[in-house]
Amino acid sequence: MKRKWLLVGTFLVTVISGCTNKTNDDAQINALKTKVEEQQKVIHQLKQENEKLTKKISEQQMNKDVLHIALDVVAALQAKDMSKVATYVHPEKGVRFSPYGHVNIDSDVVFKKNELPSLMESDRIYHFGTFDGSGQAIDMTFRDYFQKFVYDVDFASPHMIGNNVVIGKGNTLENIHDVYPNAVFVEFHFTGFDKQANGMDWRSLRLVFEKQGDTWYLVGIVHDQWTI
Repeated sequence: MKRKWLLVGTFLVTVISGCTNKTNDDAQINALKTKVEEQQKVIHQLKQENEKLTKKISEQQMNKDVLHIALDVVAALQAKDMSKVATYVHPEKGVRFSPYGHVNIDSDVVFKKNELPSLMESDRIYHFGTFDGSGQAIDMTFRDYFQKFVYDVDFASPHMIGNNVVIGKGNTLENIHDVYPNAVFVEFHFTGFDKQANGMDWRSLRLVFEKQGDTWYLVGIVHDQWTI
């Protein structure tokens, strides 16, 4: 009789011991799962930070490349060297000239790169849109348009340069990002010239670039100023 109870007692101890070991194993597994989940979160955060850093480096390089090209273009405009400007123009899209900050795809004139070199010498009259305020037609030679709506001030020596940021803002609804959703631009900006004008005589020239393959091409020249 005593031996039977001993056997039963031994069996109970074995069962209890087995249950305890199983509980410990489950606890260890859960702890490991928790650690794995925490590590996965850390890895995910690191990946996101790495993607942001990579994007930032890429954007900085892009901005650097575009800025370098924009400086070349504005120097060519300063020299009225349209043959030089043409070398940067998009081979298929050409370059659109906008007299004001609101780009009008219906009335703004687009020139192909092979047209630019001879524009300064041409007496042909083009319709470039309408004057702000009066609504009268901007009908003039490219030479006259250039003097009034491209290089009316020395944009090669501006007060400020904006890298894909609009600086000059007035009453005109600026839509450069809408018209050129896949482009970047460099703005050459003057805050004003006459103190009595309280900044209302500001001027801006935005050079818009789109990338094709590994090359950035000029697709837009947007002049802007205070409008009524």
